Amino acid sequence: MGRSLRIAGIVGLVLLLAACAAGSPDARQAAGGGPLTLLVLGFWHGLIAPVTLIIEVIQRFFPGVLPIPQPWHLYETSAASVPYDVGFYFGLAGGPTFAYSRWR
Repeated sequence: MGRSLRIAGIVGLVLLLAACAAGSPDARQAAGGGPLTLLVLGFWHGLIAPVTLIIEVIQRFFPGVLPIPQPWHLYETSAASVPYDVGFYFGLAGGPTFAYSRWR
C-alpha cells in the first residue's frame, strides 16, 4: 500500500510540475512579465527540465504516443533574457538531483 501510494504521489507531482512547461500558452504569457517573473519562470523550467526533456524526446521520435496536445520544449524561447537564463540554470543546479541526494 505504501509503495503504490508513493508511486501515485510521484506521478501526480510530475503532472503538476509539468502543467506550466515551456512552450505552453501559460508560459508564453508569463514570459511577458518583469525580471522577477522571468527569474521564477526560468527556475521552474530548470526544475522540471529532466521531465520535459524525456517528454520532448518521446514526442519527437514517437508522435502520438503521449496524450499531450501542446508542443513541449525544454527552454522557453520567448523568455530568452538574463533573468530567465539565471533562473533556468539555478533550477537545473538545485533541481531533482539535489533533492534526490538529500532525500536518500
